[in-house]
Amino acid sequence: MFATDRDLLVLEPRVFFDVSWTAQTLVNAASGGTINSAGDTLTLSGGNFVNLGITAGFVAVVGSMPLEVVGRVDATTLSVSRLRSGVTEPVIPAVAGSALKVVIHTFRPQIGIVHGQVMRMLGIEPGAAGEAGRPGETDIKNPSALRLVESLGALHLIYSSAAALVGHDSPMWVKAQMYRERFQAERGRLVVEIDLDGDGEADTVRRANVFQFVRV
Repeated sequence: MFATDRDLLVLEPRVFFDVSWTAQTLVNAASGGTINSAGDTLTLSGGNFVNLGITAGFVAVVGSMPLEVVGRVDATTLSVSRLRSGVTEPVIPAVAGSALKVVIHTFRPQIGIVHGQVMRMLGIEPGAAGEAGRPGETDIKNPSALRLVESLGALHLIYSSAAALVGHDSPMWVKAQMYRERFQAERGRLVVEIDLDGDGEADTVRRANVFQFVRV
């Protein structure tokens, strides 16, 4: 997958609050969280981030503040930041504190569904190794170009599932349709660079809105 929970937070800041019940809950600790004085690490007493697979790209809601997980220090400590404009930007310190509530939800299952759909639109089987004439995911040379389309598609799935329980005239339904339209528009703009011959350089491009016909 090329998108992360952090990418969803950029587009929809309320997704980890308003529809968190549609996510997979990894951590829900009423207290025990500590933000250090520098505001750049989160420690959770009794947590095990290694076993849960929590690392860079996840989102930790600490108190009422969603924080990016910048990296995993060890089983009980994460590097964190307030939401930055980009993942290469300097960390923005959070507010220090102790005995904090920590909740970590993930929408990776929804992102995974959209990832598979987009890969197949590009003629790539998700997870398959590349071979001569049949590229794999690792042959994509501009993976960052896929983050937005995967994020928009995932948000459509998330809000569609939430809207199914509250009716078609709800704000969630409006958001679901809005993200569907944005996903379709971004899919139409998507251009993916692919290395077909394994030399490390892109030698073809594919679009997710074009069917490719092969003579057999």
